[in-house]
Amino acid sequence: MEFLSDKPLLITDTILRDAHQSQAATRMTIEDMLPALEQLDEIGFYSLECWGGATFDSCMRFLNEDPWERLRTIRKHVKKTKLQMLFRGQNILGYKNYADDVVEEFCAKSIENGIDIIRIFDALNDVRNLQTAIDATNKYGGHVEAALSYTISPIHNEKYFVDLAVQLEQMGADSICIKDMANLLLPMAAYSLVKALKEKVRVPIHLHTHNTTGTGDMVNLMAAYAGVDIVDTALSPIANGTSQPATESLVATLKGTARDTGLDLNKMSDAAAHFRTVAARLEESGALNSKVLRVDTNTLMYQVPGGMLSNLISQLKEAKKEDKFYDVLAEIPKVRKDFGYPPLVTPSSQIVGTQAVMNVILGERYKAFPKESKAMLRGEYGMLPGEVNEEVRRKAGIAPEEVITCRPADLLPPELPKYREEYKDVAKSEEDVLSLALFPQVAPKFLEYRDRPVQEEVQPEAGDKVRELYVEYKF
Repeated sequence: MEFLSDKPLLITDTILRDAHQSQAATRMTIEDMLPALEQLDEIGFYSLECWGGATFDSCMRFLNEDPWERLRTIRKHVKKTKLQMLFRGQNILGYKNYADDVVEEFCAKSIENGIDIIRIFDALNDVRNLQTAIDATNKYGGHVEAALSYTISPIHNEKYFVDLAVQLEQMGADSICIKDMANLLLPMAAYSLVKALKEKVRVPIHLHTHNTTGTGDMVNLMAAYAGVDIVDTALSPIANGTSQPATESLVATLKGTARDTGLDLNKMSDAAAHFRTVAARLEESGALNSKVLRVDTNTLMYQVPGGMLSNLISQLKEAKKEDKFYDVLAEIPKVRKDFGYPPLVTPSSQIVGTQAVMNVILGERYKAFPKESKAMLRGEYGMLPGEVNEEVRRKAGIAPEEVITCRPADLLPPELPKYREEYKDVAKSEEDVLSLALFPQVAPKFLEYRDRPVQEEVQPEAGDKVRELYVEYKF
């Protein structure tokens, strides 16, 4: 087989964000990162993913760190390599839709504090939820990496994703990311999809996958053959399993070929030596469990991300219904179909999973609906990709005329003036206002701790149930 490109494959390393979010519930501290930041900067990566996702919340909730200060610190030590973040469109980094002025200001401040590339995705692939973030990132000089939330269903096929990519390019994307959050994209499908995308869009194609099902290395290699421009990998100490495939392995595989990355394995070895000590600390603390390194092919059968499986087990154990585990797994695809085939990524993965658990535990399908299920069926999260089961929608108490058909954020008035007034006695900067707006239950306690004249030793509070679920789902 010949490579369809002779350009060096570019690498984004995720060791500072998704790797430890996927394996260790986002518990890596800035002190863990500092000794290796300048080493990482010398390797020659296309970018370092270091911010966004669950890191923002976890910094304040669990680590007593200011996420904005973390970003500024990384930027101070990483001067040659682009810094990248994950951004959930109209949800930003929180759990709901925010008004356009908040989205724009968050993009502006992220770029001002050191971010170069913003990877923007929407759980439903509703492009309306991406437009404000795309426009704002372009406005303030950032690189827009618009993402396709990859999944498989009767409506999610190669043509669907190619058409979506073309639309995102027209909306202002500087690159397109195939965001395969559950490692559902198989090697030959990756080859075909990348090849099709390269034929239809002009901007670079960036592939993000995990190694949950054990196919991640093969997916990256086949994508490299098809001409993908950039792939995500993680340095080996926190790679594989629910994390990304190992950086060193791919670099070694391509050495001497037309896609040779040109990266130096010796430089990676130095950085990896440091992160082995970090991984050991995380394992000793209980944040990193070896189960996240195991291959889990249930994902391929049920399309359930690895972290979601462990949460289902936890929910069933709490209800003393562990024997219903496989019943719930079988119910998830049915709920997903009834809800219009949303990709299973935050927040849709939690919503579909919880509804499936309730359907099984209560012994009757759709006897009860969590408020999040009703919100999704009502269209509060955006347009569902496929046709919704109207009988299920009716059982949820939603009449056809109540379904939101406009862009959900169009119903939200500007919010920043309200937040600035509400937090004027607490916030010391516009960044603080944004932290408080996104996490009003967490940020005030953190800022009180941060701003004490003499800081006392304070143990981070345990997260609430919603937060624990959010971290476990690896988004």
